[in-house]
Amino acid sequence: MSRGNYTEVTEFILLGLTSRPELQVTFFVLFSAVYTVTVIGNVGMIVLIKIDSRLHTPMYFFLSSLSVLDLCFSTNVTPKMLENFLSEKKTISYTGCLVQCYIVIAVVLTEHCMLAVMAYDRYMAICHPLLYSSKMSQSVCVRLVLVPYVYGFLLSVMETLRTSNLSFCGANEINHFYCADPPLINLACSDTYSKELSMYIVAGYSNVQSLLIILTSYTFILVAILRSRSSEGRKKAFSTCGSHLTVVSIFYGTLFCMHLRRPTEESVEQGKTVAVFYTTVIPMLNPMIYGLRNKDVKEALKKAIGKQKLWK
Repeated sequence: MSRGNYTEVTEFILLGLTSRPELQVTFFVLFSAVYTVTVIGNVGMIVLIKIDSRLHTPMYFFLSSLSVLDLCFSTNVTPKMLENFLSEKKTISYTGCLVQCYIVIAVVLTEHCMLAVMAYDRYMAICHPLLYSSKMSQSVCVRLVLVPYVYGFLLSVMETLRTSNLSFCGANEINHFYCADPPLINLACSDTYSKELSMYIVAGYSNVQSLLIILTSYTFILVAILRSRSSEGRKKAFSTCGSHLTVVSIFYGTLFCMHLRRPTEESVEQGKTVAVFYTTVIPMLNPMIYGLRNKDVKEALKKAIGKQKLWK
């Protein structure tokens, strides 16, 4: 179809989670609370790791980077969703939609790699404790954080450009609460084969390569734990790995449900429910999982609270 035969879409309408007016205020209050806890939890984790010298280790350096990603992800999606709960005109500009789509893809791809890096860090700490300090130096850790960011944000540029090359005409209602590839593909009036193929390749490759690193790392970790004669050592190893494994399980479980399906109307509708958990609940849960299960974090928090009381 010639581009001159139709009017290009300049904005989209986000249909959101529900069309029932009586639920809009309830959802606004609920997700406002979730977002507030998310911001406090992740900012608190970043600050705590920064100010407590006991947390100046590679594991917590990577954890603070994960908190930054969770904060970016939630902030990219939730404020617009909250605005639309109370707004009659639930629109987002074409450019704004692409920006939101770009950040979502970039953060997801970066988090893939970051979780793999964190698994590798646990492998080095448990399987090669004598080499850990030299192999996981500050410069190495910085590079291990920069590479996922460069990978995720550059690959997202390519994916977003493919989305921008699609033609949108006529229908402009996105059956979602944020701009995402599957519902956008359903609205395109040009051929989407190239975009869909690229989406599956990127999602599949990112999932497989990061999962492979995680599974390989934890296979070696499990062998090392089973060979350990120290019950205290085994307990500590399980404790430090437990939080990461919990986050990985939740992250990949919801991710597979969201992305590894053909973008039909039915799958998009089902995906909205999963996406709520993925975009709002997981960023809130991650600092809780690491905080409540981690002795060092709990002690650092008690120390910080104690200092605040002394100042008063």
